[in-house]
Amino acid sequence: MPIEPLLPTTERALLQRLASEQAAKRVPSLVAAVVRDGRIAWSGGRGRVAGEVPGVDTQYRIGSITKTFVAVLVMRLRDEGKVALNAPYGKYVPGTAFGDVTVAQLLAHAAGLTAESPGQWWERTPGVEWTELSERVTEAELKHRPGRQFHYTNLGYGALGELVARLRGVSWLDALNAEILQPLGMTRTTPMPEKPHADGFAVHPWADVLLPEPAHDAVAMAPAGQLWSTLNDLSRWARFLGGDTDAVLHPDTVAEMREPAVVEDAEQWTSGHGLGLQLARNRGRKLAGHTGSMPGFLATVWTHAESGTAGIAMANTTTGADIPGLCTDLIDIVGTLEPQLPAEWAPLTEVDPELLALTGTWYWGPAGRSLRLLRDGWISLTPIAGGGRASRFRPVGRETWIGLDGYYAGETLRVVRRPDGSLSHLDLATFIFTREPYDPSAEIPGGVDPDGWQGR
Repeated sequence: MPIEPLLPTTERALLQRLASEQAAKRVPSLVAAVVRDGRIAWSGGRGRVAGEVPGVDTQYRIGSITKTFVAVLVMRLRDEGKVALNAPYGKYVPGTAFGDVTVAQLLAHAAGLTAESPGQWWERTPGVEWTELSERVTEAELKHRPGRQFHYTNLGYGALGELVARLRGVSWLDALNAEILQPLGMTRTTPMPEKPHADGFAVHPWADVLLPEPAHDAVAMAPAGQLWSTLNDLSRWARFLGGDTDAVLHPDTVAEMREPAVVEDAEQWTSGHGLGLQLARNRGRKLAGHTGSMPGFLATVWTHAESGTAGIAMANTTTGADIPGLCTDLIDIVGTLEPQLPAEWAPLTEVDPELLALTGTWYWGPAGRSLRLLRDGWISLTPIAGGGRASRFRPVGRETWIGLDGYYAGETLRVVRRPDGSLSHLDLATFIFTREPYDPSAEIPGGVDPDGWQGR
């Protein structure tokens, strides 16, 4: 099916938003893109890099977007059985002052660890090796009880990079290249800049003049913000974060990373963090990705997995530009002016008769649920009337499914048959679902009154 280009009016609105950000915020150069249907649907650049308008192959430093790559490396180790998220960090990297915090807490910035590494401002000074860095970290760098609250920690991602290096036996950068960048074809994502690239600047607050910013190798702190990248490469990364993983990671694992682990503003819940991914709720959309800032650079990738749309932007200025807001606006402009058409409905090409026989009404006690057969043997269980617990289930064996969302996420649903092979009931996390309300012939916990349903 051919991909339709965006309308000229939509492209004009996107360019207007980009141009307004660059002009009003006095940004030396700024690039942005919208990803849709698995490709860059629109891109634009303003300002100059080496005298040219920057484009989709111009490198910018992406700062903390680096953390998303480190998180994926950790989740690959988890899926291979080499790391347990609830295990203490000290199990894998012994000898630190924070060995009792868990890997999951570090991923979600819930370990209570200090925001920055001890010593000089790490973002503007040459880095040190992990041995020296870890010796600087004392119990004083534990600012909160682990698990108590969200507290962003760059130091925690330096620690996770060391975990990857210990378990892989190579540097985290070598692991990144072999396990993520090469398989995804991200050839322009590098630890140091490669031409064409933007130089980082600070813009004077009261005059239109620039100050060059340094760009050192952060060494042990590099996993917190070392990488440089391009719109082309980050468009592939945005698709990955939305679920197009190309076997680098299972899509279910990426979906797990997008689930809220902690929230930054508990009262309103407009922003939070999953396992290595920042989360935001904007105009009814749940976005996942990450922001990034280093001296001289700002960057953001936001992905709306439900629609397969992403906004990406990068700028070479230290402060001032609202790059996260620019990205959410780009997604909103496209979603508002050109809402995606729903996928065309088509009947199933084949169906298992035994699965088809499971569809219809089931009762948990007196409460009715509808069971629908979905594609690939998936099923959904939904309340017939009023509120209640609804979930989708993915098959994991013969007549066995695992819950994917809602109350029953991670729970097992199985078909229970009578000795003669006839269908008795469904068992879902000890809840019994029957074809009739409180079917006396099924294994209802506590039994069913022998007098049955009665009038009063």
